[in-house]
Order: sequence, then structure tokens, then C-alpha cells
Amino acid sequence: MDITEFVENSIGRWRSQRSAHHLAFGHFEAVQSEIDIVSLSLDDPAVIDLCQTYEVNPEAAVSPFRMSWEGQSDWEESEAIKGSCVLVPVPDPNHANRGRLLRDQGYAETIAAVGDYYLTEDRTFVLTTAYDRAAAEEKIWFVNPNVRCRVSLIKTSAGTGVVTASFSSEIRQDVKA
Repeated sequence: MDITEFVENSIGRWRSQRSAHHLAFGHFEAVQSEIDIVSLSLDDPAVIDLCQTYEVNPEAAVSPFRMSWEGQSDWEESEAIKGSCVLVPVPDPNHANRGRLLRDQGYAETIAAVGDYYLTEDRTFVLTTAYDRAAAEEKIWFVNPNVRCRVSLIKTSAGTGVVTASFSSEIRQDVKA
């Protein structure tokens, strides 16, 4: 699997159930959400802006997409969790299964971020992103075309301690045959 196939498999509406352990607070959180992943064209203004931010030639990018989410947490039940971000994969020209992922909003910190990704032989997408105050590691794999799993770790910026660990199971709502 390459990044183009991974993104194509991810396009759609997903129902997500996430359990998160916030080790710093000694708290367990359950989050239910809807995630929409839609393709963007390489000439979409948001894609071009993001490439320019990181001084990346848009022609080097493949399969850009927008991910939007809205959900509820049992931690802060009165507050809806929602957001959207643009993601632009930029494959490494020397390694087909590696590259960078540009984002206009990060996972651990809500700032623009660039992470390094690779795809393993067992078709797992692995993304690591360093932020100013934290580091994130995420793994996503497909159980079948309509079910995927995601594991995320938020670590200290030095990468020596885990602050949050979460697991998500995601079921496609617009089922692929």
C-alpha cells in the first residue's frame, strides 16, 4: 500500500468510538464522533497555501484531503468537540512508502504541523509529529474496507513520557461494497 491508496481507502464518513487515557490527569475519557474525510484537488487554494507555508512544490504532493470531525466526550459533556483540517501528503521521492504529512492544524497542538509518515509491510500507516510542547505518534490500519483502527500516543516533547494514550475503532457510514 502507498499513501495514495491509504488516502483513497480513508475517504468517506466514519463513526468513531475513542477511549483515551489521560495519564497526566489520571482520567479516562470516552468520545463518540463523526469524521468526514473528503478529497481535495491539488489546485485547491487551501492545498496551495499549505504547500507554500512549508515551501513545498504542490506538484510534489499527492492525494490532499480535508478531515472534519464533530463529537461528544463524557469528560466535558456540555461541549461539542469539532474541527477541521487540511492534510497534504508529500511522498519521499526515494522511498515509496515514506514521506511528510503537512497539516494546517495539528493533533496534539492546534497549530500548523508537519509529520513524518511511513506505511509498514502489514499496511499500517504510522505518523510521528514533533510539536513545541509535545510529540504525537499515530497508527492507523484497516481491518476491512469499512472498519479501521487508530492508536494515538501523545508524548512529552522529549519523547520520554506518555501523556495520553487512545484507541479508536472507526466504522464507515457510507459502506463500500
